[in-house]
Amino acid sequence: HQHIDHLGLVEIIASRSGAGVAAIDVVVPFIENFGDDVELDDQFAASLMLRHGIPEDVVTALRSVSRSFRAWGDRAEVTRPLHDGEELRLRNRALEVQHRPGHSPSDTLFWDAERRILLCADHLIAHISSNPLISRPLDGSDERPRALMTYLESLRRTRELPAEIVLPGHGEPVVDHRALIDERFTLHRRRAEKIFDLIDERPRTAYEIAQELWGNVAVTQAFLTLSEVLGHVDLLADEGRVREAPDGDVVRFEAVG
Repeated sequence: HQHIDHLGLVEIIASRSGAGVAAIDVVVPFIENFGDDVELDDQFAASLMLRHGIPEDVVTALRSVSRSFRAWGDRAEVTRPLHDGEELRLRNRALEVQHRPGHSPSDTLFWDAERRILLCADHLIAHISSNPLISRPLDGSDERPRALMTYLESLRRTRELPAEIVLPGHGEPVVDHRALIDERFTLHRRRAEKIFDLIDERPRTAYEIAQELWGNVAVTQAFLTLSEVLGHVDLLADEGRVREAPDGDVVRFEAVG
C-alpha cells in the first residue's frame, strides 16, 4: 500500500535488481507521481486538521516532519497494474489479489488459497490495531473518505477467508484471524461509545476529543489521533447519534436529540 514504510524503497529495489513493479491499480498514479502526490496529501491533511481544531503551529510542525519523510521515497514506474480478484502466478504458487481499503485506500492482500496463507501487510496486525488513516481520495473527489467504516467492511470480507496463517507487514504471524478481527470489532465499538459519551456532555471538536482520550499524544501524533476520532464519529453519525455543528472556521460534533 501507499505508506512510506511499504513503498519507499521500490524505485531503488527495481533499479538495482531489474525487477518489475506490481501494484494495485488505484495506487499506480500515486507511485508514478510520488513527490507531487505526497504534497497533495500534505495539503489535504493540513486542511483537515485545521478544520477539526488542531492548532496552526501543530499543523505546521507536522507538515515539516512529513516533508522530511519524502526523502525516504521516490517515484517509480509500475510495470504491472494489479486488479482486485485477479490471479498472480509466481512459479509454483498462485496468489489472488484482494483490494482491502481502510488502513489506506490502496491496501492489498495476497491470498494463497491452496496453502491457506494470507499476506496482509498492515490490514491486520496482531499486537496493535491498524489505524484507519483519513487519506486524500485517490479518485480526486472532494468528499472525505470514511476510512474506519471502509476498514470494518474490509475486515468482514477478510474474516470469511479460511486462512490458517496470516502474515502481516509488522509483528508476529496471526493464527486465528477471525478471533483477532472480532477483537477489533469490539475495540472499535467501545471506542465509539466512549467518544459518544464525550460528545453527549457538550459539543466538541475532534481535536478536543483526541486530547480527552490520549492527552499529549493528540499533539505529537495529531493526524493519527484525528483519524481515529473522525472514524468513530462517522460510525456514530451513520447511526444518527451525532452530527456536525459548524462553529466559525472549525467543526464541532454534537449529540442528536
